[in-house]
Amino acid sequence: MNFQFSEEAEALREQARRFLEDRSGRDKARAVMTAESGIDRALWAEIVALGWTALRIPEEHGGLGLSVLELCVLAEEVGRVVSPVPFTSSVLLATEALIAHGTDAQKAKWLPKLADGSAIGTVALAEGTATPGTRSKIKIADGKATGVKVPVADAKVADFIIFSGSDGLYLVETGAAGVAMDSVETIDLVRLSARVTLNNAAVEPLDHGQAGLEQFLQSAAVLLAFEGLGGADAAMEMALGYAKERVAFGRKIAGYQAVKHRLADMYIKNQLARSHAYYGAWALLTGASELVQASAGARLAAMDAYQFAAEENVQLHGGIGFTWESDCQFYYRRARLLTLMLGAKAHWADVLVRALEQRNTMMAA
Repeated sequence: MNFQFSEEAEALREQARRFLEDRSGRDKARAVMTAESGIDRALWAEIVALGWTALRIPEEHGGLGLSVLELCVLAEEVGRVVSPVPFTSSVLLATEALIAHGTDAQKAKWLPKLADGSAIGTVALAEGTATPGTRSKIKIADGKATGVKVPVADAKVADFIIFSGSDGLYLVETGAAGVAMDSVETIDLVRLSARVTLNNAAVEPLDHGQAGLEQFLQSAAVLLAFEGLGGADAAMEMALGYAKERVAFGRKIAGYQAVKHRLADMYIKNQLARSHAYYGAWALLTGASELVQASAGARLAAMDAYQFAAEENVQLHGGIGFTWESDCQFYYRRARLLTLMLGAKAHWADVLVRALEQRNTMMAA
């Protein structure tokens, strides 16, 4: 089993890191946060021009047709800089849902627009709780849907929403009759969210029903694990950089054993998360039977690492780390949001346990 990325994927990583460090630093995130716009349009246009939005879309729909591994690389790099663009909502989630489970008509209509940046998509799973979309209360009858999804990240800049119903995934256009949006405040002030109310709105089902929804959640778990991994590494590097400069009691705090231990704990969690994320990427790429347990493991390890690194980063910065002026908040806020996007930790722990029990039963038979 080879866990190394290809030379092409590594070249993409280097290009993405250079571009994002130059064009999408934390100052961009702060500018979007204070402006309450939820998106840096100029930065998004540059990302579209680089072909990132077309990365996974098949060539017949105007895309590049690359593998999920290249997408994992981009997810990690975007996560490192808390980039103020709808990359997660539109590229990692909505586009992937359409590629895997959209009907031919839905793909023909939306994939070319997603590829050239003329459309933005998002995904709605939550309904005011941390439970995943498999427990939806949306009522759907005769092609019309009624109910509420909240919070929905990037909803106000999206052209369509793929949302979970009780029996699968559905697509609704944001400009359709019966679709209303209201801003809702979440802990993440960069990736803005909304309450989406459907009142007898026309919707289209995606293919594969409940099985498609479950497969989508597994795919999303792996991709968001890579975004979390990028954020966890960036938070750790930020804490390490500060510890090397901050002087207390006549010496740099990086020299104190307690600080070294905290940094070491961050590194260990991040490396464990990276191993799980790579395993999940392999399972997703190959369609392996281990995907259920691999995706759950990647989800749990990455979110644990991100939350830990983000919290320790604040703590190691001391009093300044809690202030509005400190950039520590970006990683703390994003970690909290990502942790709840696909359901609570208890849900994914249950998924992992059940998958391992099933595997052990099969091996014992």
